[in-house]
Amino acid sequence: MNKEDYFIKQFSSNKIIGDDGAVIKNTVYSMDAFFQNVHFKKEWMSLKQIAYKSMIVNISDAIAMNAKPKYALLSVAIPSTYKKQDLKDLAKGFKKAAKEFGIQIIGGDTISNEKLDISVTIVSKTKNPIYRSGVKKEDLLCYTGELGSCKKDLEKLFSNKKVSKKSKFIKPKLNPEFFYEISKYVNASLDISDGLFFELERLSKASKVGFEFFKKIHEDIGTSGEEYEMLFSFSKKDLKRIEKIAKKYKVKLNIFAKAVEGKYETKSKNHHF
Repeated sequence: MNKEDYFIKQFSSNKIIGDDGAVIKNTVYSMDAFFQNVHFKKEWMSLKQIAYKSMIVNISDAIAMNAKPKYALLSVAIPSTYKKQDLKDLAKGFKKAAKEFGIQIIGGDTISNEKLDISVTIVSKTKNPIYRSGVKKEDLLCYTGELGSCKKDLEKLFSNKKVSKKSKFIKPKLNPEFFYEISKYVNASLDISDGLFFELERLSKASKVGFEFFKKIHEDIGTSGEEYEMLFSFSKKDLKRIEKIAKKYKVKLNIFAKAVEGKYETKSKNHHF
């Protein structure tokens, strides 16, 4: 049983739930947890890197909904062993992400804990939110960048090997300007946090469509999580426009399927629980 899906279904009567963020009028609210020994191990990343990534993964959700982040609330469970320098390092990571994306940190909560657990709430503004439910039949499906490196790097970390500081697992690379510019041509979108196959299943369920793949996608590509590349659908008539914008921002496009009647489910192992 997928416990995450089962738990979310307990609130399924609330139609606001089900996307990367909750849209209320022109405001998008998104929240992500980033917990020690669940999302990261302390040995893998510096405190600054941990704090930075905890915000970036949430900012990615806002971008996927065509929303611009404005404010952040932080909830941080801090081990009693942490010194002043540790707290400064954490703060540096939060402030670095906030500065990069023009976000004001407006509050939150801190508690004492045995391990470092972080929850970040991002408040964003949008005039035209993009949902997972907008895929139309015959839409082309596309993801940005390269997939697979995060899964490889995670396997290295589990084997006590080091990975590059530039690894997307350590520092996700977002392309907000590109996505905001193509947003008027995008019918549905979400970011790839749990792996391409799992995100496609979510798109299929929300939009009630299936997918016809142009070529087989290898398991290592389709199940690589924490990539934070964008997955989106659009009409074929807008392909040239999107390609031109992608070239402008040096973003690689991977058009791999089209939407058809039916539904899509992955048989790959889910990452949750």
